[in-house]
Amino acid sequence: MELGLIGKSLSHSFSKAYFEAKFERLGLDYRYSNYELAQIDDFPKLLSQKNFRGFNVTIPYKEAILPFVDWQSEAVRQIGACNTLVYRQGRWEAHNTDYLGFTASLQNSAWRANQKRALILGTGGAAKAVHFALEKLGFTVNLVSRKDQEGVLKYSQAQSLISHYDLLVNTTPLGTYPLVEELAPLRPEGRLEGKLFYDLIYNPEKTAWLKLAEARGAQIMNGLSMLELQAEASYEIWTAN
Repeated sequence: MELGLIGKSLSHSFSKAYFEAKFERLGLDYRYSNYELAQIDDFPKLLSQKNFRGFNVTIPYKEAILPFVDWQSEAVRQIGACNTLVYRQGRWEAHNTDYLGFTASLQNSAWRANQKRALILGTGGAAKAVHFALEKLGFTVNLVSRKDQEGVLKYSQAQSLISHYDLLVNTTPLGTYPLVEELAPLRPEGRLEGKLFYDLIYNPEKTAWLKLAEARGAQIMNGLSMLELQAEASYEIWTAN
């Protein structure tokens, strides 16, 4: 079975090592490779090279890949982004396991919200999946971005509203290895006891953003468990009939 990850810069990706270890452990003759695409329009050319069963999709193509698929799950249609593709019954299907992984990771954690108010940093494909998951869990959700977007807070507005939120989720890549000193634009300030700061970044284990939040009393969580859970959900999709 030919599988892989498509994105733009994959040198520090999680998926390849995770799935290769899984396939070896299970004794499966499956192959998983990284495919860096300079532009999403190169996707059809990639498909012509091998008989692929499926892909994971990462930054910056979770939304841009959708015109290239034949079918979208209901979750993908609502979220507007996908991270898992499978070729089944002569067509390419788009699925989203990011929201499943995020939901399960949050439910598996010891943290529980008081008022179920959440703020998401970023507005990309991962942010859309987190937004979808949180609304399904009953959260009131706001987004914050550097870009001017209708209905989205600016960081200058959100900075003074931290105390209003129970859960703050960074979906931006700021602080990812090797640029570990970069900080998500919303600075953890004030008394943060009882709040959860969740960073989708998993390398480093504690980003600069999480360290600041923890120092002020917040509970913190990185994206490793979400990644593992979404990967397992992708595997189930690829191996289903």
